[in-house]
Amino acid sequence: MSQLFRRKIYSGSDTSTGLLRVLGVWDIVFFGIAAIIGAGSFSSLGEAVFRGGPGVILLYLICGFACGFTALCYAEFASRIPTAGSAYTYAYASFGELIAWIIGWALIMEYSFGNIYVAFSWSDYFTSFLERLGMHIPDYLTCSYTEAKKAFLNGSENKELLNAWNTAPLLGSLKFIVDIPALVINGLITWLCYVGVKESKNFNNSLVILKLAVIVLVVLVGFSYINTENWTPISPETGSPSFMPNGFVGVMSAVSGVFFAYIGFDALSVLSEETKNPQKTLPKGMIISLVLCTFIYIALTLVLTGMVDYRKFDGVGDPLSFIFEKTNANVAWMELTVSFIAIVAITTVLLVFQMGQPRIWYAMSRDGLMPQKFQNIHPKYKTPSFATIITGIVVGIPILFTDKTFILDFTSIGTIFAFVLVCAGVLVLPTKEKIKGRFHLPYINGKVIFPVIFIGGLVAFHYWQPEFFEHILDWKDPKEGEFRASIFFFILINLVLCVLTFIKNLSLIPLIGLSSCLYLLTGMSHDNWFWFGLWFAIGLVIYFCYGYKNSKLNKNLN
Repeated sequence: MSQLFRRKIYSGSDTSTGLLRVLGVWDIVFFGIAAIIGAGSFSSLGEAVFRGGPGVILLYLICGFACGFTALCYAEFASRIPTAGSAYTYAYASFGELIAWIIGWALIMEYSFGNIYVAFSWSDYFTSFLERLGMHIPDYLTCSYTEAKKAFLNGSENKELLNAWNTAPLLGSLKFIVDIPALVINGLITWLCYVGVKESKNFNNSLVILKLAVIVLVVLVGFSYINTENWTPISPETGSPSFMPNGFVGVMSAVSGVFFAYIGFDALSVLSEETKNPQKTLPKGMIISLVLCTFIYIALTLVLTGMVDYRKFDGVGDPLSFIFEKTNANVAWMELTVSFIAIVAITTVLLVFQMGQPRIWYAMSRDGLMPQKFQNIHPKYKTPSFATIITGIVVGIPILFTDKTFILDFTSIGTIFAFVLVCAGVLVLPTKEKIKGRFHLPYINGKVIFPVIFIGGLVAFHYWQPEFFEHILDWKDPKEGEFRASIFFFILINLVLCVLTFIKNLSLIPLIGLSSCLYLLTGMSHDNWFWFGLWFAIGLVIYFCYGYKNSKLNKNLN
C-alpha cells in the first residue's frame, strides 16, 4: 500500500536538456493573458451573466481571490521544481505517485477537454464573423451532431441548430453534421505547437497585444452606453430591485462558466523547461497575468450588465459583440471588430492549452507512468512531437460527438480539484533554504488567524442569510438542495482544517487557497460529480494496468 504513495525527489539534474529555454517574464505574462482571456470572456461570460445577473461580478471576485492564492502555491512549487509537468509534478513530490497520477489525469481533462470547448467557441465566432461579411457556411458544417440532435429533440428555439438537423445530408441512415471550423483550427494549432515553442511565442505575443487593445476599446466605448438601472434589475422572487436578482444560489450556479474564464494560468507551469531562470520568471509571470486578467474581467462584467438587461443573455454565445447589436447599443463597427478579435483571442487560448497537454504526457512518460513514446523530442523543432500529435487527435475526435455545455462543466470541476490538491500539497512541503533571486511563499502562521477568519465569516454569513442556515439540512429542495448539501460538507471540512491548523501551525496562504477552491466546488451539480467520478475510475484502471508496473520508482525499488 505504501508503494502507491512513493514520492519522487526532484533536483536540478531532473531538468531535461532536450527543450529550448527561450521564454522570459513578459513572454510568460503574455502566455497567461492568452490562456485566461479567451473563451471565458468571449463566450461563457454570457451564460454566467444570465444565471447570476449583475451579482455574478461577486463570483468573478471570489474566483480571482481563489486563483490568486492558488497561483502563489503554483509559484512556490515552480520555484522548487522547475521541470515540466505542472500540478502532476508537484503532487508527485508532495503526495506520492497515486495522487500524482490522479492529478495528471485531471490535467488531461482540463487541457484536452477544455480545448474542445474552446474549439467550439472559436467556430461560433468564426462563422458569425463570416455571416456579418455576407459569407455563409451550411449550418450542418458549423455545429456538432450532438448539439443539433439535442436541439431537435428538446424543441429548442435555436434556428441554426434546428436547420442543421433538418438540412443535413444522409450517410446511410446517419445525418452528416460536423463542426468543420472547429476541426480545422484544432489541426492548425496542433501544427503550430509541433513546429516549435519559439514560433508559438512570437505568434502568441502579437495576437495578445491586438486582443488587449480591443478589450480596452470595448470597455471605453461600452461605458458610454451604460444604464445604471441595469445593475439593479427587478428580482422575480422579491419583486424589488436587486444586485443579485436570482439570489446567491443563482450566482453560484454560474460557477462553471466563471471559473472556466480563469482556467489557463496554471498551464504556464508546464513551460518550466522552456523558461529562462524558471524559479524567478514563472512565479512573477503567473501572478502578473492573473492580476491583470482579474481587473479585465471585472471591467467587462460591469460593461455587459450595465449596457444590457441580464435576462437578454440567455443562450448568447458571443456576448461582447451582442451588446453592440442593433437591438442593443447599435454600434455596427464595434460589433464587427469584437467578432474578429474574439477569433484572435480564442486562437491564443487554443495555442496555450495545446502546448500544455503534450508536456504533461511528456513528464508522465519520463516517470514511466505513460508509454515511452510520449518522451519523443523532434530532432529539428525540439518539441514533444508524438505527444503533440496525440493531443491534436484527443481534442479532434470528441469534437465530432460532444457539446459545449457538457464539456464546460466537465472541465471546470477537474481543474478546481487539481487546484485543491496543489494548495494542499504546499501545506505538506518541508521548509526550504531561502535563495536570493527565487520566489519564496511567505509563511504566515495560520494557527489562530485561519480559524478566526473562517468561523468569523461563518457567523457573519449567518447574520446575513439566517434563513439559509435554518434549512441547511433540507437537501430535497429541488432548487437549493444540492447547494445546501455542498455547503454543509464545505463547512465540515473547513472545521477539520481549523483544528489541524491550530495543532500543526499550518501556513495561512495555502490554507486560504485550499478553502476558496473547496468553496468553488459547492457550485457543482450531482451530474458534474458523476462524470468526474467516472473519468477518474477510468484513469485508475489505466494506472493499475500500466503505470504502477512501469513506474521508474517501482523499477528502482526492485
